[in-house]
Amino acid sequence: HKGLCLVVKMVCCFFGHKDVPSDLSEHLIPVLNDLINDGVDSFLVGNQGSFDSTVLHALRLLKEKHPHITYNVVLAYMPGAKEVWSAYKPMETLYPEGLEAVHPRYAISWRNKWMIQESDVVVTYITHSWGGAAQFAELAERKKKRVINIASMMNTKTEK
Repeated sequence: HKGLCLVVKMVCCFFGHKDVPSDLSEHLIPVLNDLINDGVDSFLVGNQGSFDSTVLHALRLLKEKHPHITYNVVLAYMPGAKEVWSAYKPMETLYPEGLEAVHPRYAISWRNKWMIQESDVVVTYITHSWGGAAQFAELAERKKKRVINIASMMNTKTEK
């Protein structure tokens, strides 16, 4: 098998609370740079709160520095209005196959489980043990994914 080159894509996804501190990027970008240096080249992020929008902004910046990386905003719902699309660049969004058959009430949960399944690493911002972000970080740990909680690196009070 001379000359055979096996390319292994490493994927990272994100879960965090809806509200995050304004200095989150200062802690997030070094973590993402380390992951890129460790071989992570594909990123999946949701679109539900300020954690997701902070991550998306960081990924857009990092794409300029590391043109080989890819990232997608993974939608839980198909946007209807044209205004929704203007928030994203062309080819920036992804709608997982099979999600169209899921009741809208369960779409975010289904999308989040799909992102965990597709990922090797999960980056979180979690300061308390209740809510969706904590639930999906716990699921990622049960599925033996590497989970990095940025809140634990910050001077953020974490509650159980």
